[in-house]
Amino acid sequence: MHPAPRACCFDRSCRGTPGAAARQANGSRLARASGAFLLSVSLAGTPIQMLGAEVRLEPIRPIPEAATLEARAAALGERLFADPRLSRDGRMSCASCHDLARHGADGRTHPSGTEVTQGSVKTPTVYNSGLSFVQGWNGRAPTLEAMVGLAVTSPAFMGSSWSKVIQGLRSDAKLNADFDAVFDEAPTPETVTAAIAAFERSLVTPNSRFDRWLAGEDEAIDEAELDGYRLFKSYGCVSCHQGANVGGNMYGRMGLMGDYFADRGGEITPADLGRFTITGLDEDRHLFKVPSLRLAVRNPPYFHDGSTETLAEAIRVMARYQLGRSISDEHVAAIERFLTTLVGEHPRLTP
Repeated sequence: MHPAPRACCFDRSCRGTPGAAARQANGSRLARASGAFLLSVSLAGTPIQMLGAEVRLEPIRPIPEAATLEARAAALGERLFADPRLSRDGRMSCASCHDLARHGADGRTHPSGTEVTQGSVKTPTVYNSGLSFVQGWNGRAPTLEAMVGLAVTSPAFMGSSWSKVIQGLRSDAKLNADFDAVFDEAPTPETVTAAIAAFERSLVTPNSRFDRWLAGEDEAIDEAELDGYRLFKSYGCVSCHQGANVGGNMYGRMGLMGDYFADRGGEITPADLGRFTITGLDEDRHLFKVPSLRLAVRNPPYFHDGSTETLAEAIRVMARYQLGRSISDEHVAAIERFLTTLVGEHPRLTP
């Protein structure tokens, strides 16, 4: 028997800011569950018409195809993404931590930057990052462009300076010509970040088996996987993990229903403080951007501190500390099966 559905936890554990203006005004403002969202939960499984195609009305939405409006900038950004000239010592690039063949991350507990600090957090995947409402575990960057700038200059990542980066890039005649063709000028901090951000926005993983099921392809997932999705909803996981990115659209407090950090042990680092390090507000202590689950099955270890090695254990931790519930091994395995259906397609993503 499945657990009874829980009420949505927007008013207790998850914070979000749906509009860009609201995000800039106060990234920690409490998001209230709208009637539309509650309706989407209560009418789960009902097909609706969306953009000309029949899509099941569910709290999780299909990933849209990558936009082609920035194709030339994205192609330039793809080259820069793997260019070590963006780093202080000329040995690192964005791809050093965000290995596209390794599901957009590096599989480490902490990033391998030029100066890994105590406050380092686990590298999140860059795939589908353009679907997130802010960037970084603590929302340190409101846009992908801002996150690229931080990655270039932060000593925890590439540790360079824009003056050094631009000098190196402008010494490349071919690159200068390509920038002029796309941006009508030589490389600048603004055009470099714009190009890389355009490429990152192209890193979406549509056409997952679950998305195909949402679009009405009944045989795309099997009954065991569908049962896992039902459990994902009935336990309350979907309260924070929904939308096209199955997360990434709100903040959530780590340890809402139990003291995660005390039970984890070890020193509380600045990284453990979450959004508090940005705002200084007590209400933002241990508040983190809810991560996307789209590639969760491919990207251990888990959580901001990389403290959990397996997906099964991560599900148990979430059930205990976020939902205040125990969960059977059978149900953990079922939810794991469902999560495998969320992995979509991209030419650079290893099957």
